[in-house]
Amino acid sequence: MLKILTLNNIPVAGLERFPRDRYEVASEIQHPDGVVLRSYDLHGWDVPKTLRAVGRAGVGTDNIPVDDYTRRGIPVFNAPGANANAVKELVLTGMLLAARNVFPAWSFVRGLSGDDTDISRQVETGKKQFRGTELEGRTLGVVGLGAIGVKVANAAFGLGMRVIGYDPSISVTNAWQLSAHTEQALGVDQVLRESDFVTLHVPLIEATRNLVNADSLGRIKPGCVLLNFARHGIVDDQAVCEAIQQGRLGTYVCDFPNVLLKDHDRVIALPHLGASTRESEENCAAMVVNEVRDYLEHGHIRNSVNFPEMTMPRNSGHRILVVNANVPHMIEGITSAIAAADINICDLLNKSRGEVACTLVDIECPPPDSVLQRMRDIAGVLGVYAL
Repeated sequence: MLKILTLNNIPVAGLERFPRDRYEVASEIQHPDGVVLRSYDLHGWDVPKTLRAVGRAGVGTDNIPVDDYTRRGIPVFNAPGANANAVKELVLTGMLLAARNVFPAWSFVRGLSGDDTDISRQVETGKKQFRGTELEGRTLGVVGLGAIGVKVANAAFGLGMRVIGYDPSISVTNAWQLSAHTEQALGVDQVLRESDFVTLHVPLIEATRNLVNADSLGRIKPGCVLLNFARHGIVDDQAVCEAIQQGRLGTYVCDFPNVLLKDHDRVIALPHLGASTRESEENCAAMVVNEVRDYLEHGHIRNSVNFPEMTMPRNSGHRILVVNANVPHMIEGITSAIAAADINICDLLNKSRGEVACTLVDIECPPPDSVLQRMRDIAGVLGVYAL
């Protein structure tokens, strides 16, 4: 029986994918094989010695010490694309809110007083100050063409916008899904210079921290609306406020409020709503549960942020997964341990990523404990599992 520890409220639509005849799933459980979580902070968490996999029912993994887990031989899975539609719809909402000055207009109406005749007169007098712009014919710049960025770009084109996009490492899969009408930008600066709206969809890593800053905002198209539903830290908030004050930036729409932004009259700051839909939460949970199951049962790795992608069809009912440091002579040691027991290998797959490597071996009979122990004794081996 495999044990799964949940560290947040995970939608039932995901957890029910763990068959109860093979899995024990609970929020309090000893010696877990896997952990499924959302926002729970694993930094400083006491890692159980039995832990083999972590699944984050979302995209970002800032709450997980990924490097530490890699050194321990524990893959961290996430759910890229599962919340893409939810974020896409909120980005479109943000563009419309900014373009039509919805919040200032709403505040104006809520402050009206008098009878219906008075209110009607005030509306006719005051509405001119909230005149907005239409999206059709405007240019949207998309920085980051992953699952979300592609959906945003395609939807914007459907609204009649010109779309330019920049992503130096776009995947083949996302490239196939991107509308052929999306124009390629050569860099972030070009996106900022040419766009009426700019939306950011990149992860927060050292290379993207303060990607939009005082220097880059100096080259932005005057009046541009900047949208950040990716991660706090990608945009320099102080620089944004200064750009608004100087008239270079029209409006900043983001999902990450703070003291500086929450009361600014040209900032629309939402309470981290990007993936906050029932559908998105269920999709993320279902996706990551499937990934954790596939790893624990078959050694397959899909959508891991720290382990190599790998799948291998079953060629026998007896499979061994070895997780080890990515150093020479590992396959030699693994196969020697099997050969020493006079066991035939039916199939083998080895993949590596950075400092870690994984090997799947299908053999013709159940592996004796002596074989597994001999593998565990190899210097650099982080885990050996009979699946």
